[in-house]
Amino acid sequence: MSSQCRQNYHAESEAAVNAQINAELTASYVYQAMGAHFARDDVALPGHAAFFRKNCEEEREHAQKLIDFQLKRGGRVSLTSIVAPVEQTWTSATTAMEAALKLERDVNEKLLKLHAIADSHKDAQMTDFIEGTYLQEQVDSIKQLGDYCTQLRLCGEGLGVYMFDCNTLGGGSA
Repeated sequence: MSSQCRQNYHAESEAAVNAQINAELTASYVYQAMGAHFARDDVALPGHAAFFRKNCEEEREHAQKLIDFQLKRGGRVSLTSIVAPVEQTWTSATTAMEAALKLERDVNEKLLKLHAIADSHKDAQMTDFIEGTYLQEQVDSIKQLGDYCTQLRLCGEGLGVYMFDCNTLGGGSA
């Protein structure tokens, strides 16, 4: 049975939204692994663990918004397998933050492609949804992660990372 509310919603857009749902859930899974890594007793950076857990939740929320959008437009949600993160441990807080920055840039690139697909089908509502819900937040997140990468490189390993964890990410009192 086809949807009664489907209007000006191209099959290519529907497929791309499903792919973006998977990308958001995959990002959530990576952030979950990062949060678990930094919560380990031999890493013990609670600010990093909380930061990555928060990002995990945000990515799941992004996926849910896309699911709701898909259903509102008369599309069908098609969930696919989420691949386990390639990395599940990181050699330093800096390498983890750099991986998070790359992840956000990759998700942003996929959102831009999704926007282009919507635009190519003259789907103003979908382009507006992507712009209003995701793009500014992605740019802000990329900037924040870039700043954190720089700050972590500047403070060095050891005590510097601990101070960053406490003072910037709220991991405790120094």
